[in-house]
Amino acid sequence: MKKIINIKEKITLSFDKLKDKMGWKNRMQTIKLEKVVLSVGIGKIRKDRRKLEVIKNRLQKITGQKASETKSKKSIAAYKLRDGEVIGYYVTLRKKNMYSFLDKLVNLTFPRTKDFLGIGKNSVDAMGNLSIGIKEHTVFPETSDEEINDVFGLCVTIVSTAKNKKDAIDFFGEIGIPFAK
Repeated sequence: MKKIINIKEKITLSFDKLKDKMGWKNRMQTIKLEKVVLSVGIGKIRKDRRKLEVIKNRLQKITGQKASETKSKKSIAAYKLRDGEVIGYYVTLRKKNMYSFLDKLVNLTFPRTKDFLGIGKNSVDAMGNLSIGIKEHTVFPETSDEEINDVFGLCVTIVSTAKNKKDAIDFFGEIGIPFAK
């Protein structure tokens, strides 16, 4: 049986593999993970308090942290949006929580995703951050199957210290993020 190496161990092992490719001379030049941000936009269900509580509670179950509210900065009459109204929720994970969430994402969530063929390399932006859209939150093991009434999508953004897109793709591939072929 193959031993699963966690993300934190892979990052320390990636220095030796990427050092010649990137031209690093010192371990302090390595790319590091800064944070992981999970965000959910609530869209048209702003008025339904029950669904908002469900989203907030499930996001808390998935991450193990309390979700913060994203509020609108200005009023937009066309969308019936008022200044200061809640328009989404987000959770920022750092350090130990970030590494445990990434392990769960790569080793449990992606294999549970229907028709998962890998993440597109276009998901990495020019600043070296990876953004992954997940259509159904039910792929996470914390959400039980009987709670399928209110399914929502979320965005996972992995922020790194990479300087450009090419270095970020090499780094994310090395630590185990499954990219499409």
